[in-house]
Amino acid sequence: MRISLVYQILIAFILAIIAGAIFGEAIFVVEPLGELFLRLIQFVIVPLVLASLIVGVTSLGSGKQMLRLGGKTVGYFLVTSFLAVGIGLSMGFLFNPGEVADIDPPTEEEAEEELEDTEEQDDDVVDVILSIVPENPIEGMAEADILQVIFFALALGIGILLVGERAEPVKNFFESLAEVMFKITGGIMKVAPIGVFGILAPVVGEHGLAVLMPLLVVIAALAVGCLIHILVVYGSAVKFLGKISPLKFFKGMSPAFMFAFSAASSAATIPLSMKNVQENVGVSNNTSSFVIPLGATINMDGTALYNGVAVLFIAQFYGVQLSFLEIVTVMVVATLAAIGTAGVPGAGLIMLTITLTAVGLPLEGVALVAAIDRILDMIRTGTNILGDSACSVYIERSEHKDKAFQADKNAPSA
Repeated sequence: MRISLVYQILIAFILAIIAGAIFGEAIFVVEPLGELFLRLIQFVIVPLVLASLIVGVTSLGSGKQMLRLGGKTVGYFLVTSFLAVGIGLSMGFLFNPGEVADIDPPTEEEAEEELEDTEEQDDDVVDVILSIVPENPIEGMAEADILQVIFFALALGIGILLVGERAEPVKNFFESLAEVMFKITGGIMKVAPIGVFGILAPVVGEHGLAVLMPLLVVIAALAVGCLIHILVVYGSAVKFLGKISPLKFFKGMSPAFMFAFSAASSAATIPLSMKNVQENVGVSNNTSSFVIPLGATINMDGTALYNGVAVLFIAQFYGVQLSFLEIVTVMVVATLAAIGTAGVPGAGLIMLTITLTAVGLPLEGVALVAAIDRILDMIRTGTNILGDSACSVYIERSEHKDKAFQADKNAPSA
């Protein structure tokens, strides 16, 4: 009897934790397996996002419909991110991680070391917005700048719509390319369990369980907060807005969730998220092709929730009492910062500095969570990709109110 992909990944996940705990840093011998799998994923991301997003835009039929779809998608992301920050702050008050953490305050040198990469990426807001528009779209694709790829795909899709019938060969080309990339993605996903083992085992081997103990309350606060957000916010969204069973949704998205948890990268999970939401949940290719790539770039509910927990942790650790106005500031800034977070490992640590700066908390606090950031990143990334998928269910229902969600038989098999 064939074991489904979700159980294969789950088995690999458990074996990776056991092997990492037993062999320690010696387990790094399997790291190339994870690196190879991530390279295969990165290999398909740009052409898959480009082709599928163009197909998604051209299938809308008009610019007005695209604006409506984009407006609903971004509006949904803003609301869920804001709720996520609120839940994160609530977990911070409930768990009081800064008051129970038995660790020494970081020195300025340690903080500066953690923030070296952050300072290099802390661009002016205007520059960040301008960087979305590529000077050379080919260069943007070569560098896998997903925001620039999305901009180029949207522009190309709109151009195809405006040209009309004469652009039909171009449209057909990208439809064929999208099908080819989905087929390649399906082949790559067959080795996903091996990749998950190669990614996760070295992480456990390097950090072990000892490094988690002093900051276990922080990890617990984030984990409980994300679980609440997933079950309450996403569960309610798919049930009341998407009109489907939350159990069907969570079961269908479990392979993507476990891979995102292991890889700690929303961008790397795009192919599997699109595959699962189409094949297991029944969202159309047109909707998922538009929402999932966009969500992997700007929808970071897990990161928003993490900002809430981390800010409270650092404030409590340094004995700083945040005022009501400062708490509101954290909610607004963390929501906007999460939307600007890249879907790559470690990006949440970078965006945390923005939130800390907004309320005048010591940036040295970044060093407090740096040791366990990989663990925190895994939790928040799993949350992020479920948020993207839940949004695609909502958009699908809002665009097709009488739709019966059925598995997409044309999606690549697991």
